Amino acid sequence: MVTLALLHTSPVHVPVFDALRDEDHPGLALRHLVHEGLLDRARQEGPEAVADQLGAVLERAVADGAGAVLCTCSTIGGVAEARAAALGVPVLRVDRPMAAAAVTAGPAVTVLATVASTLAPTVALLAEEAERAARPVDVRTVVVDGAWERFAAGDQDGYVSLIAAAVERAAADGADVVVLAQASMADAAARCAVRVPVLASPRRGLRAAAVLCGRADS
Repeated sequence: MVTLALLHTSPVHVPVFDALRDEDHPGLALRHLVHEGLLDRARQEGPEAVADQLGAVLERAVADGAGAVLCTCSTIGGVAEARAAALGVPVLRVDRPMAAAAVTAGPAVTVLATVASTLAPTVALLAEEAERAARPVDVRTVVVDGAWERFAAGDQDGYVSLIAAAVERAAADGADVVVLAQASMADAAARCAVRVPVLASPRRGLRAAAVLCGRADS
């Protein structure tokens, strides 16, 4: 059985992805790797600043038996994917399947994030997927004020509430689709009463990674 390594920059993602695995891909072998310092440094110095450190983490994961890697951090996901050729195993950023879905939903895409460092990588990914799909996109970005501070303080309910309010504002402002740029934002999708798609990355990302692991039920 192929083991999927999940690279997280917060421990809060571990139970989320375990629950998704149990619901959608029972029996899929997961190994969680939590490295909070990667995001801290990437926020301060830019994602490329962690390339060597991230590469070492991924090399250890492969040496320990990982047959594929899913990076659940949107800020460093592109840097992780770029290491795939050197590692010899598939590496997927969790938000790529979400981005592919977003560009098919309509040209007016609003990206919500709670840390500014996520915006540039997410916008670049949307542009890449739009080019791949030959679809035009007009991307607007919003940092949800005060949300990250709630997250850092362990106030998940307050965090989700602020994001949900931002989703409703984006929908009212004419977005065709709202993208929740970080995996930690996913719970806000269920708290919104809007008519436009609100896309989160965890379930789509895990599904795509399970396919990379050869799971026919995925």
